[in-house]
Amino acid sequence: MTKTELDRADGDCYPRESQSNFIRIEAMDTTPPRLELKNIVRRLDGRAVVDDLSLSVAAGQVTCVLGPSGCGKSTTLRMVAGVEQLDGGEIWVDGKLICDTKRSLPPEARQIGLMFQDFALFPHLKVGENIRFGLSGDRKVSQARVTELLQRVGLERFEHAYPHELSGGEQQRVALARALAPRPAIMLMDEPFSGLDNRLRDGIRDQTLEVLRGEDTAVLLVTHDPEEAMRMADQIALMRAGRIVQIGAPETLYNAPVDLETVAFFSDINVVSGPVSDDAVDTAFGRFPAFGVSTGEADVVIRPQHMRVDFYRDGNAPADTQSNGKAVSATIERSRFMGGSSLLELRLDVSGDVFKAKFPGVLLPPPGAKFWLTMPRAKCFVFPSARSLQGVTA
Repeated sequence: MTKTELDRADGDCYPRESQSNFIRIEAMDTTPPRLELKNIVRRLDGRAVVDDLSLSVAAGQVTCVLGPSGCGKSTTLRMVAGVEQLDGGEIWVDGKLICDTKRSLPPEARQIGLMFQDFALFPHLKVGENIRFGLSGDRKVSQARVTELLQRVGLERFEHAYPHELSGGEQQRVALARALAPRPAIMLMDEPFSGLDNRLRDGIRDQTLEVLRGEDTAVLLVTHDPEEAMRMADQIALMRAGRIVQIGAPETLYNAPVDLETVAFFSDINVVSGPVSDDAVDTAFGRFPAFGVSTGEADVVIRPQHMRVDFYRDGNAPADTQSNGKAVSATIERSRFMGGSSLLELRLDVSGDVFKAKFPGVLLPPPGAKFWLTMPRAKCFVFPSARSLQGVTA
């Protein structure tokens, strides 16, 4: 075998003498997103309710727009649906422009399904008729689609029942089947599970997600519930005051939040502040690395479940360590059993601030009991304090 022959001994299928000059070009996916929002804007009474928002959703992907009431998430959904006009930007579906400030496809031409929290079923139509409502063409074909969807949502026996004869969870599944019947490219869901009982909600969410993935539908879900977003979404877009402040996988937003408000949106938090010097912030719990915060004050943030709680031991504090820092004495204000854990509210003796700590299992000390608290460095987030950010513009 000569040097110019193909040497396959190690799995290569290129001449050895040419490999140093060979650039391997990987195949690139050029498929456009199923849904793409480009710099969309909506103004009401001179105020930007949605402000320069960009977002894309692939086929089969569930993207959740998460945020508090009034942040603009439902307005975003209505613009995608075509019932709210754009004041700026563009909306694209499968690489085709469907809406900008000059032209807009009507809602019925957008291949978009809608689900809302009130289900909006027709009370005078039976379940099968509700599902068939948006279908046209051959009746045998439409009936086959109704039968298929009833099987998918587990409601075959209710085809001839009226909506009022069904439970809330069953009505939700009928609404899902009706929205999916025309095979929409995109499904818009606005707080669809908020009206369900808590015990029922998780099972309905999981079943809905399974059905949606089976249809390969791009889903844009709006909610104010972080738990719902974490449970359902492949991607979360966290909104605040009309803008997306962070977007990514659920674990990214939870474990690498961009600011204190983001941490607080997903869970309770404890915050201790202090002055910054030499890339560190001084607090009652010791010094914390504060890289990226050069001057002023910084906030050190930790979730209650990550606080370390030690028994008081006649006032003998745990030794300071590099990983856990300095222990601070605290007095129990209140303790409650939460099922799998106990929630302790403790007042710091050094400052009077109240901290929350979660302890696995049952720990219900009486008010006045003493404990030591430490904040493990690996579980903390450090951000510039609000006072340090005053006068700083984006």
